[in-house]
Amino acid sequence: MSNFKKVQPGLIGGQAISDTSTTAKHPLGTIVQAKDLASTDYGVGEFIYLKGVASTAAGSWVTYNADDYSTALLAANAIGPVAVAMSANVASQYGWYQIEGKAVGKALASYADNGLVYATATAGSIDDAVVAGDRVKLAKGASAVDTPSTGLAEFEIHRPFMDDASAA
Repeated sequence: MSNFKKVQPGLIGGQAISDTSTTAKHPLGTIVQAKDLASTDYGVGEFIYLKGVASTAAGSWVTYNADDYSTALLAANAIGPVAVAMSANVASQYGWYQIEGKAVGKALASYADNGLVYATATAGSIDDAVVAGDRVKLAKGASAVDTPSTGLAEFEIHRPFMDDASAA
């Protein structure tokens, strides 16, 4: 994926953006800014520190709970804030999830550049096929999916969320 480094004063060190850990290295819910040092394509993004869930891969889309900062792979009819996993951060682990900036996330094979973002029956992946109530708001495609090599696409996200509203 990418090589983000935290840029905020006071949070130097600790857990790298693309790492996962079996112990919490930061308070859950911590939000940091980080800049991708490997590419000028991604710039600065915002990331939140959360608990992992089974089957999470780097690029998985999740919803998260602000009460305990647990995650669930994005699925149809989900409600809540949405983020993109920066590592394979499975159950009983901790890691960073992107909530703002240019992100790289899992998408189904037919996902097209500039598409809107919708939850699918494939947990943790998105598509641009319109499904009423399953649109991930404040997220938009920034590339087509790179199939079959990665199953990933680029997205522009600004603290995305799902509210299960019936309007697409």
